Amino acid sequence: MFREKEWLFSLLVISLVLWLIFLGNSPLRDWDEGTYAIVAREIYRTGNWLYPTLQGEPFLLKPPLMQWFIACCYQLGGVQEFTTRLPGAVLTALGVPLLYLVGCLAFKQSLPALFAALVYLTMLPVVRHGRLAMLDGMTISFFLLLLFCLLKARQNRKYTLGVGFCLGLIIFTKGTIVLLLGAIACLFMLADRQLALLKSPYLWVGILLGNAPAIAWYTAQWQHYGNTFLEVHFQAQAFDRLTQTVEGNSGPVWYYLLELLKYGFPWLLFLPGGLYLAWEKRHESWGSLVLLVTIIYFGTISLMRTKLPWYVMPVYPFFALAIGANLSEVWHNRHFRVRTWTIFLAIISIAGLGGSVYFFMKKEPILIVMSIVLAISMSIAAWLVKQRDRNFIPVLFAGMYLVLTLLVSSQSWIWELNEAFPVKPVAELIRANVSAGTQIYTSFAYGRPSLDFYSDCKVTAATLPILQQMLSNKSYLLLDNEALQQINLTGSKIIGAANGFTLITKN
Repeated sequence: MFREKEWLFSLLVISLVLWLIFLGNSPLRDWDEGTYAIVAREIYRTGNWLYPTLQGEPFLLKPPLMQWFIACCYQLGGVQEFTTRLPGAVLTALGVPLLYLVGCLAFKQSLPALFAALVYLTMLPVVRHGRLAMLDGMTISFFLLLLFCLLKARQNRKYTLGVGFCLGLIIFTKGTIVLLLGAIACLFMLADRQLALLKSPYLWVGILLGNAPAIAWYTAQWQHYGNTFLEVHFQAQAFDRLTQTVEGNSGPVWYYLLELLKYGFPWLLFLPGGLYLAWEKRHESWGSLVLLVTIIYFGTISLMRTKLPWYVMPVYPFFALAIGANLSEVWHNRHFRVRTWTIFLAIISIAGLGGSVYFFMKKEPILIVMSIVLAISMSIAAWLVKQRDRNFIPVLFAGMYLVLTLLVSSQSWIWELNEAFPVKPVAELIRANVSAGTQIYTSFAYGRPSLDFYSDCKVTAATLPILQQMLSNKSYLLLDNEALQQINLTGSKIIGAANGFTLITKN
């Protein structure tokens, strides 16, 4: 037991270090981060906790738990990137020790649970998205806590109280996803032969008390906004995404398989063997859990018409369980796929060397070191696999942890920021010359919540005819160089320029 507590504490510490270091070293990302930051700032400024707003308009898309947490952080540490990301990062980091606890109960041994937690800790998408002000990492941690309560209820029925509270937290975080995760939990109870828990009064008391705040909030929104709330929150944000492509975010059925292939290294190498083991052990808790999540959750998001990269996030801890089981088998039985694993790890090592050359040309010193560490650790792991030495496993864990630590220490861990212009210089131009809350129109192709957040104004994309009309109405325009040449500037005043954009208004 003492050893288990030691591992639990160690996992907590190294997780918090990885998720919190240099958390505020990059600007907020579009879309979710910028949106949630604006909502939280308006809660912080106005004290309107019950009916959140976005630029003064009702924010009906998501439940408010994340925005409440961020607003609390703003009160304690001011409005900045670090405080915006802090709640999500901490709660996502807690998922690592929680997965270890779930694994210990599901495997009934600690080694595969430890390996699973370390795999989850060193998965690139988990670390990247978990450090952002997004809802997925929080949702996963609440679901892992729910599963822990279910598994502990074998020994003590009082733990079923926690199941209800976790369902309430999931509802308050991401709304209707609770239907899918709740269904998985119910089927897991059936597969794990725990249906007797349904007769436990603790379970129903927990469901009643845990969901009462969420039910009260949803009732308040419905009474305040009427059917508009139902149409936006449930229809547009949830059910439409099953059957329709929302905002152009589409993809083929194999979209999420490609996501795994792109960002699953090096652990993807051990996933097929882990899933095969899960099928063999399907009558055990961990095997049934992995298969249920893979079939139900992964199957559902693959069939959805709307596709977004972070929808796949909840499968990672369960794939980590499968991989942890496979690595544990390798550790104990020394069953190696020498040729396949050696070639795969050698390819990653060569890619690391290529990355070091690329980042040398880009003059990115931290990323050069990151690429060298990747190349060295993968080379050592490949050599150890060739020697049939099981110590390639700790080498992979240590190497990936160092690689991810170096990545998040750079300003490149949010590479999506390079998809459009840097918002901070343009926002500084706006803040220096325009009153907070002012409506501004831009020639840029789309509105950017991050620009709205940093400028403290509402910057709306518009066509050239509308921009010309808004200029005649003495509105502020933010124009790129091409639009600046096409707009009739007669009688207008150029206020300033930044980063290829010019701010103008009518004299």
